Amino acid sequence: MATSPTSQPSAKSPLSSVLPPLIFGTATFNIQYNVDPYALDTTGLVQEALQLGIRAFDTSPYYGPAEELLGAALSTDIVRDHFPRNEYFLLTKVGRIASSEFDYSPQWVRKSIARSLQRLKTSYLDVVYCHDVEFVSEDKVVTAVKELRRIRDTEKSIKYIGISGYPLPVLCSVADRILRETGEPLDAVMSYANYTLQNSLLASSGIDRLKAAGVDVVPNASVLGMGLLRRDGIPENSAGDWHPSPAPLRAAIKRASDFCDRHGERLEVIAIRWSLESWLSVGSSVGSRGDPASGVPWVRESNEQVGGSKLGVSVMGVSKKEELAKTMQVWRSILDGLEDGKETARKAGRWERDHEWSLLRKRGVEILAEGVMEVLDEWCDETWGSPPRGFVNVRGLSAKEKEREKMASKVVEEEVDTCMLTPAASPEPTPIEAKPTSPDSKRLPDSRLAIRRGGAIPVPRA
Repeated sequence: MATSPTSQPSAKSPLSSVLPPLIFGTATFNIQYNVDPYALDTTGLVQEALQLGIRAFDTSPYYGPAEELLGAALSTDIVRDHFPRNEYFLLTKVGRIASSEFDYSPQWVRKSIARSLQRLKTSYLDVVYCHDVEFVSEDKVVTAVKELRRIRDTEKSIKYIGISGYPLPVLCSVADRILRETGEPLDAVMSYANYTLQNSLLASSGIDRLKAAGVDVVPNASVLGMGLLRRDGIPENSAGDWHPSPAPLRAAIKRASDFCDRHGERLEVIAIRWSLESWLSVGSSVGSRGDPASGVPWVRESNEQVGGSKLGVSVMGVSKKEELAKTMQVWRSILDGLEDGKETARKAGRWERDHEWSLLRKRGVEILAEGVMEVLDEWCDETWGSPPRGFVNVRGLSAKEKEREKMASKVVEEEVDTCMLTPAASPEPTPIEAKPTSPDSKRLPDSRLAIRRGGAIPVPRA
């Protein structure tokens, strides 16, 4: 183990008082996004992230070798010597086994937790989500949450418990039911693709319901709508065109991208900065006061240094150090625009006008974002179904039954062009060739970040 139980805090504080507002997602440590994740310098990447102030890592057993790679990176001597276990957060998930296989039973929850502890080389997990709750019944989610809480209270190997998924009505309903039936609210609900330039339903209809259910923190992930908001279109893998968005929505996105091009910007650059920056304030009521990542090597920055208020929490992910560096440049610029930004920059020895520059860039992004929304018009807040039509959980089925369901699902896909697989119901990860990206030639570096499902994927070049 990388740490001993004595390193854990003696009393539990609300998650909103300790969780950092920027979380490093490790879905990129997977063959679905990189041909050979073992060939990535994940150890160097994690060490660099820690040096730049990142103090939270999100992963999942479903993300291929991600847990093992993250655990190995965090168990190196340099990390152990400079970053004690109680200084960073580990967030993982239970319940999702494969693309069409889920198990929320207490037995599997226990097995999954034990395996994650071993893979991550730790004696405790800071946050554990029930993964993609829309694919199982609410009864099963409640059962899994109860078992996670039993482990938390008796074995002390879990601190905070939450759920993750896509459909906001399901997330809100489950959160409300857990509060009603157990008398205890969820610590966190992670939503993805619901606060973007194209869909902001998390802000307009999700936050209030989740707060009413007592949810403490709502991390926002997939700010590019699972790769939808890109100049080059939706990235394809070996499964082909997997994205569930209909053709008219994609056509509207293309028009929005052309609009950005006419103003010298890339759609994804505007989408990333707008979502990360605006969620800090829009999501603040379900945000946290944890220390933000400074973006400056070996420089710690406290929440008080950026105003002391709660900040909306976002999940990001990269595959390479240069991607991380550009992402953190964007993040640093966003922080410079917050309260006391000018004084923080001055004390840090940076340009004292970084605060002014950040506010000007923020306004420019807001103007273009408003233009994008005007172009999207009726396609704003459009959502897609998850799980897809005809989905069947194959857990417990015989090999013959699984094959029959597989064939049936193919028929459904052929019948309905727009009912394509979502990442939450995607085929098993298969290698794809990840293309490098070019930096934004304008003021905002291209972060090459397409946050997706608690992680992120690189944005390919044109």
